[in-house]
Amino acid sequence: MNPIYEALPVFAQNVACSAAGFVRERQRFTRHFWRTLSEWEWTIAQCDDELRAIQALRLADLIDYARVHVPHYASIAPMQRRRDPREAIAATLAELPVIEKTTYRDDPDRFLSRERPRHRWIRGQTSGTTGTALRLWYSTEALGEEYASVWRMRRRFGVSTSDPHLTFGGRMVVPFHESEPPFWRRDFALNQTLFSLYHMNARNLPAYVDAVHGADAAYAQGYPSSLHLIARALLDAGRPLPKGKLKAVFTSSETVLAPQRAAIEEAFGAPLRDRYGASEFAVSMTGCRAGNLHLDMEYCIVEVEPHERGPGWVRGPLLVTGLANRATPFLRYRIGDIGTRLDGPCPCGRAGDVFESIDGRIEDYVVTPDGRVLGRLDHVFKTLVEIAEAQIVQLAVDRLVVYVVPKPSFGEASERALLRELRARLGSEIAITVERVAEIARQPNGKLRAVKSLISPRRNAA
Repeated sequence: MNPIYEALPVFAQNVACSAAGFVRERQRFTRHFWRTLSEWEWTIAQCDDELRAIQALRLADLIDYARVHVPHYASIAPMQRRRDPREAIAATLAELPVIEKTTYRDDPDRFLSRERPRHRWIRGQTSGTTGTALRLWYSTEALGEEYASVWRMRRRFGVSTSDPHLTFGGRMVVPFHESEPPFWRRDFALNQTLFSLYHMNARNLPAYVDAVHGADAAYAQGYPSSLHLIARALLDAGRPLPKGKLKAVFTSSETVLAPQRAAIEEAFGAPLRDRYGASEFAVSMTGCRAGNLHLDMEYCIVEVEPHERGPGWVRGPLLVTGLANRATPFLRYRIGDIGTRLDGPCPCGRAGDVFESIDGRIEDYVVTPDGRVLGRLDHVFKTLVEIAEAQIVQLAVDRLVVYVVPKPSFGEASERALLRELRARLGSEIAITVERVAEIARQPNGKLRAVKSLISPRRNAA
């Protein structure tokens, strides 16, 4: 945290947050954003063939651009010409080599467009929670289209960009040494109350409960793990928000586990919609009423490298091709996440690619002694209502520990049920220890990793 900001009184910190919010508001809600949002609110109702045609046109334009302006793509072939846009996309992508994160990290300048001077692109970076952060650049147009995908989902709940809202994200807005409320600051430019994730402990949570009840807000947004902490505090205090006080709760940046979703929707009295995106501005998926994630087809293309198949689904690492960001185009980029794509249409009726879930980073998978790489372990906790929060940590290929924040009803029978569920998936050759804890540590950016592996799945998998 900036030492000057830290020394300011609360009212001045609110002014500083509002000044930063003003800059963000100007960057996000541009004419390009509003124009794109208007177009995409129309295209969301289009059929699958029309959405593929939009993808094919945008991919062709991006490849033509990248061949001229981006050194890494100077020698790639133009877009394949096929009558069927799905076939054209597949044939074109098949000719492109997969971009690994290490390839980009080792020489990011080769991916930077020469169309504009470097200082005219917006500078960013990934969070770097699993390694060295990546240097990134993006365009104002890409930022506008990213937020168009966000607000296309949100406006279906009747909220607007100017509505007051509650934010539970990773920004450090309250000095860590503060021990008394308010543990939140106001950003008047974006009309949001920014809650500190780093002061959410048993002593302080009653103040958060009071603040949530007293706030004028149309919706809440943030990390699922942080919203879940507040939800538990609201429910434990017997003070859930009245149904309808908030129109919706929007989550992102982490996988939403089933117990988290249930508790958040009950405590906030509003439906939850999730979103999956990335700092690279190369992928966007938004949630629907069926609980699935729909690819924002106008924004990106996502391939799944099949590692597992089942009736009606395929699961594997994602290769993403962003269609919006010309500053650093990513074509067939292995983003490091694993997803489960459904083969058929979504019950909600929306066309295009639909994912049951984004199952987490490759590094968040458990590797068994016999070489299996397993994800989707959140299913273990679906029926265990006695658990408030949990984290699986793999210490070695034959050993893992499960940290459990127990509810009062959690007992020996609950622990045996948990072990049975784990054994059914992992087998008997891996040692499993259950440890009851008061709280689970977050990452430096405030996120909670539901599964955390301290070994390399690529190195240990058979």
